[in-house]
Amino acid sequence: MSMTSRVGAEFLGTFWLVFGGCGAAVLAAAFPGLGIGFLGVALAFGLTVLTMVFAVGHISGGHFNPAVTIGLWAGGRFKAADIIPYIVAQVLGAIAAAAVLYLIATGKPGFAAGGFATNGYGDLSPGHYAWLSAFLGEIVATFFFLIVILGATSPRAPAGFAGIPIGLALTLIHLIMIPVDNTSVNPARSTGPAFFATTGAFHQLWLFWLAPIIGALLAGAVSRLLQSE
Repeated sequence: MSMTSRVGAEFLGTFWLVFGGCGAAVLAAAFPGLGIGFLGVALAFGLTVLTMVFAVGHISGGHFNPAVTIGLWAGGRFKAADIIPYIVAQVLGAIAAAAVLYLIATGKPGFAAGGFATNGYGDLSPGHYAWLSAFLGEIVATFFFLIVILGATSPRAPAGFAGIPIGLALTLIHLIMIPVDNTSVNPARSTGPAFFATTGAFHQLWLFWLAPIIGALLAGAVSRLLQSE
């Protein structure tokens, strides 16, 4: 596939992830009488990845996440020269999705952006967890997310089913981490909504870039050891 097709697929996949997952949190989670809660938001994020892996994964590999791109490179499964184009497409897709979601959300009378499904620690954490809790949680969660991805997409894994464990893993990660920091494990997902929040989430983005990348690099290194001949 051409690079244009691949980055286009990454843009669309990341757009869908942010629009679907953050959209569930912003539009549906607290809807009176029909709120879907943490479980619904977790499922929404998992379903976005599951559906887009099958839709465009054959074009770009279905990363939709800078940490995944970096982790696949660290695991020897992705070219260094392609990292920047992928990450740019992912971040732009996340920002575009957040912009569309914001336009939809502002159609409700009295809407206030507030946190706008952003990630945060301290006062911006749903459970008011400290930065260290979020930092460690993001490293561990991203590590295992990449271990699942690298294992499920291994040439020795059953072919054609990778989207299922990957989507379920992301759902599980959200069930664990939403109370801590609203769950990132994806720097692009954290960046898009931060442009529209009114809580100062943009100033905490450093954690949601650094911690997932550390977790991804560790997973890539461990995967090389686990899956070596």
